[in-house]
Amino acid sequence: MSPRQSIVAIGLIATATVLVVILGLLIGAKSLSLGTVIQVLYAPDGKIDSILVWTLRLPRSLAAAAGGAGLAVSGYVLQALTRNPLADPGITGVTAGAIAPIVCCFVFLPWLSSAWYPFVGLAGGLGAVSVTFWVSHGGQGRPLQLALGGVSVSLFLGAITTYVLLLTGPQSTSLLFWLAGGFQGCTWSHLVYMLPWTVGGVLGALMLKRVIGMFALSEHAAAGMGLQLNLWKPVLLVLGVVPVVGVAPVAGPVAFVGLAAPHIARLLRPRGTGWEIGLCAAIGALIVTAADVIARTIAIPRELPVGILTALLGGPIFIYLVQRGRLEFAGDGP
Repeated sequence: MSPRQSIVAIGLIATATVLVVILGLLIGAKSLSLGTVIQVLYAPDGKIDSILVWTLRLPRSLAAAAGGAGLAVSGYVLQALTRNPLADPGITGVTAGAIAPIVCCFVFLPWLSSAWYPFVGLAGGLGAVSVTFWVSHGGQGRPLQLALGGVSVSLFLGAITTYVLLLTGPQSTSLLFWLAGGFQGCTWSHLVYMLPWTVGGVLGALMLKRVIGMFALSEHAAAGMGLQLNLWKPVLLVLGVVPVVGVAPVAGPVAFVGLAAPHIARLLRPRGTGWEIGLCAAIGALIVTAADVIARTIAIPRELPVGILTALLGGPIFIYLVQRGRLEFAGDGP
């Protein structure tokens, strides 16, 4: 795919995401007409329709788009860093590492401001993925080693999270819904809280696209081209964790986006790492935004956790990629 075709593809996916956001403004427990939505967007009046659009639906959809883009790029960076097609924020233990300490702080340190949760999640996510890398010989072991290491770390941290939940009593219901992954209740403050982490992760990946591309070839090739592995490997590791710790305090764990979106982007065969990252972010935003709209409208007046929908969407895609043998990087042998 040429750069021009990549621009067109990103534009089409972004347009589809905008259309899904608009659809999300129209439908819900109370449906609104397109004319009403346009009117309240240009002239909010504080009435029920304006509250539905500006307070409940628009910030939620924008948060879903930002979160999806960040998680997709996180998965892309982790896959390139390890040259492992199974790497993603969930399988590498990053998500569980970010979630467990946040839950512990919520329960045992209720006085701690939620503004500190991303930093708590960052420390937990880095610790978890470091253990996973150690188990898989620095991320260079077989995909099975990385998967087993990540699953082991995730199960251990998940057990801690479950035990803490048993101590919460009446609060456990809301925490369980959050742990299933979802953007319900997202406000403009949540979106502002999330954006620096997700946008920083995406822009950081674009700025370091050459470094990421070298790691995607192999560590030996990267070293041969003069890349200082001891410097850049920790940098990319932090870069892969940053979007997750921005999304996790707001939406909890959102499954499969970081695994499926990078592979879908590679299937389009863009020319260059930067275009792959751009496509990956756009695809992730579309998947999560669509899943969020479906999650809050499929069972009105109730709603499903977004994590369930992304798993239902991403699961078949992942199975297709496995069956077609497409879980590999350019240049990999059979």
